[in-house]
Amino acid sequence: MISITEWQKIGVGITGFGIFFILFGTLLYFDSVLLAFGNLLFLTGLSFIIGLRKTFQFFFQRHKLKGTSFFLGGVVVVLLRWPLLGMFLETYGFFSLFKGFFPVAFVFLGNVCNIPFLGALFRRLQGTSSMV
Repeated sequence: MISITEWQKIGVGITGFGIFFILFGTLLYFDSVLLAFGNLLFLTGLSFIIGLRKTFQFFFQRHKLKGTSFFLGGVVVVLLRWPLLGMFLETYGFFSLFKGFFPVAFVFLGNVCNIPFLGALFRRLQGTSSMV
């Protein structure tokens, strides 16, 4: 069993609020204050979940510097009140940073959702054709 510390529980809550504020800011026609607050909460929550040192190690790996620069640059652009451009930069950086995680997430969703159409779609997105 994986033990979760109190700091990690707090981090999950902070990250959840960050995602909520980002989505809410996007729904309100890219409200820069909500987006900036959501970005800060998301990064703070991520630091609480995996730790400050591991967060820096994740973002500043040599092969992830391009994604990190786009993501953190997008956060800065949002803080400078250019929300649409900042969110485009952040989105590109997010997909660049977490592209190794998406196949794992697709397999998990395919296994959790026992819906035949979605399972086949997730297997196709993962890139495997095995039915195991």
